[in-house]
Amino acid sequence: MKKYAVIVAGGSGMRMGTMVPKQFLPLQGKPVLWYTLTAFLDAFPDLEIILVLPEAHLQTGQDILRSTYAPDRIWMTVGGETRFHSVRNGLSHIHQHSIVFVHDGVRCLLTPQLIRRCCQMAQERGNAIPSITAVDSIRIETFDGNEFIDRSKVRIIQTPQTFYSDIVKAAFEQEYEESFTDEASVVERLGVKIHLIEGEATNIKITHPIDVLIAEKILEEREMGI
Repeated sequence: MKKYAVIVAGGSGMRMGTMVPKQFLPLQGKPVLWYTLTAFLDAFPDLEIILVLPEAHLQTGQDILRSTYAPDRIWMTVGGETRFHSVRNGLSHIHQHSIVFVHDGVRCLLTPQLIRRCCQMAQERGNAIPSITAVDSIRIETFDGNEFIDRSKVRIIQTPQTFYSDIVKAAFEQEYEESFTDEASVVERLGVKIHLIEGEATNIKITHPIDVLIAEKILEEREMGI
């Protein structure tokens, strides 16, 4: 079955405290986004990538995709006002029944193995959402203050969120709502049951300066085979 990855990379450097958008920050001499693209290119030889970027950064994106080993399998489109609209723009380029991965461009440490597992689950059950267990104690705010929640029942959601194309494209025909925090929440609104799959603890999102240091360490350990 045909496979597409919609990679959304519309972030800024605001929380990072840099002028450079976080998807372009260097990790061991290569941009964050390069690692993300390479993981998907490595996962399947027939997978194609739709890279969604702000219009102001299309040239930078072009330079990065040209530095990969398969630039002909990547093309770009412009993002929208919100993540929802950016994903919708990416999905509009998919015109055949396929498996679609939707991924945060700054989750650059995911492995091809995770991508393949998501694909297998999505083919079997219609969708696959990677998640990991919470390791910290969890409390939720209530009207009267806050209360404890059993962390064993809490899952931290990651990407790539993976779906049959007809399901996710239909979901993104809905009007945007602020409650749509990820693709699963959009698809779930159609009454579709969401299926979780075990994610990866190293599949972190580069958001703050400390994340860059963690990512560098993870890459070093992978190079050493740890």
